[in-house]
Amino acid sequence: MNSQFSLAVKLAAVTGARRGIGLAMSIALAQAGADIIGVSSHMEDGDSELRRKVEGLGRKFLPFKVDFSDRTAVIEFAKILSQHEIDILVNNAGSIERSPALIHPIESWDRIIEINLNSQFILSQAVAKKMIAKGSGKIIFTASLLSFQGGINVPGYTAAKTGIAGLVKALSNEWAIKGVCVNAIAPGYIATDNTQALQDDPDRSKSITERIPMGRWGKPEDIAGTRLALLARAALGCREPLPPLIPARTIRGWILADACRCYEFRCLSIDDRTERVSIQG
Repeated sequence: MNSQFSLAVKLAAVTGARRGIGLAMSIALAQAGADIIGVSSHMEDGDSELRRKVEGLGRKFLPFKVDFSDRTAVIEFAKILSQHEIDILVNNAGSIERSPALIHPIESWDRIIEINLNSQFILSQAVAKKMIAKGSGKIIFTASLLSFQGGINVPGYTAAKTGIAGLVKALSNEWAIKGVCVNAIAPGYIATDNTQALQDDPDRSKSITERIPMGRWGKPEDIAGTRLALLARAALGCREPLPPLIPARTIRGWILADACRCYEFRCLSIDDRTERVSIQG
């Protein structure tokens, strides 16, 4: 592998690593040479698909089982994580609960905000302290198309993912000058457990598919390469505060994110200037 894209001797912590986007991202990082700390609410201590994949690539694997809806458990795990020399943190853990806003249970709202937003700030804060001390590190979040579009019947999820988009900008503004790059990927409709209800709804699935230029739902592995590009040495440096990079695609006038293997990067700098560059992959 080109040394500019190699992650050899790096240690990456990935949340939500057991399945879907997190699983694909963990495998991509291991393929690039990184050792993996895999975290999930249902992570197996022994044999697992992720362990087999990572160790099969000759990399080290350390699993942790954490309930991200439990604030105390997350804080305790953050203390453990801060004892390791983390080079890369992938904040990917997330959940979704669907019901119209008028009847959306406050318990569901609280749970989704805790998992998708609060826990990610807690982990970032803990890991960033060591990253800043050594002057380098990369943190990447999973935002969402709904960070910009809003969605239907998922008020808690949309609020959390919109919060992630803002948090990424805030952390980038503070930490980039200290050597810590903070970015986000905003995937479109990806075929995972979180979107199974939409995939199983013939009308919604058809409507969504018709809006995707490639004519199909994205796969978790479709966006692993984009994340990897942001985490590699070849990515933009952090000598000046870096903006969040959001892979997007212009559809019907909106700037949306879709896993289409063809992205437009919208780079929002802290002084609100906008640049665009297309990448074909």
